[in-house]
Amino acid sequence: MAQAIALDAYLAGAARRVDAELGRLIEAERGRGPERLWEALAYALFGGGKRMRPALAFATAEAFGGESGEGTLVVRFAASLEMVHGYSLVHDDLPCMDDDDLRRGRPTVHKAFGEATAVLVGDALQSLAFGHLVGSPDPRAPRLAALLSSAATRMVEGQALDLAAEGEAPGLEGVLELQRRKTGALLAAAVVGGAVAATGSDQGLSEAGLRLGLAFQIADDLLDLTATAADLGKRVRKDAGAGKATLPALLGAEEARRRADEYCEEALRAFEGLGARAETLRALARYVVARRK
Repeated sequence: MAQAIALDAYLAGAARRVDAELGRLIEAERGRGPERLWEALAYALFGGGKRMRPALAFATAEAFGGESGEGTLVVRFAASLEMVHGYSLVHDDLPCMDDDDLRRGRPTVHKAFGEATAVLVGDALQSLAFGHLVGSPDPRAPRLAALLSSAATRMVEGQALDLAAEGEAPGLEGVLELQRRKTGALLAAAVVGGAVAATGSDQGLSEAGLRLGLAFQIADDLLDLTATAADLGKRVRKDAGAGKATLPALLGAEEARRRADEYCEEALRAFEGLGARAETLRALARYVVARRK
């Protein structure tokens, strides 16, 4: 229980740091454009959520001896990462995509502000993410921007594969490739980006990050089957109804859970040589598959 309480506190602290960075950016920009658009942007960014990707970036940077406090490069990267993640959620929720009306216990952006505004919110968040990151004078910032750009492209490819697979199971390798792109790429970017921000190198963590992304997505798919809407803050049992290609649908819940645990263990092995400084990173990796909401 002590570890769980410490991890909760770490996640809360990570969320405060990235929210403060995002808040400063939004306040600096919002007076220059239409107020309703910026109201919708703030609604999209500050609707809750665990900020798991920023937490992974911070914990990885710390594992390599880097700083992750206010004003550091990894905080700037984490804010940009979260804006890309936020834009993807806004666009994924649209009627032409996954058609969701609930996100984090609130109406989705297109339900609250209209579809056209939701599209513009996603567009703006993506532009802001890269502008914020390359605005840093740190020589590592361009490498982080390239990393985030590549991950965002892979994520979009994953969404395209997901839409194509509705009602037409692509087989095990097809599902894994979809999930490596749609979810794994951005999770991997969080881990790799933390290492780059701290050391200037990816430290060979790309594959570990992808494994962690697969574990995260399988855990998410299992929660869709077992949790309640109150637990998740979004509609549940929707994957099966939409004919989504998931590992639980293909292999059954028990085998899917086994694979999630296996992928998590593979990621953990990549962190073995980092010593005590990586304990938070290891705890976050375990939490990825153990979470219940």
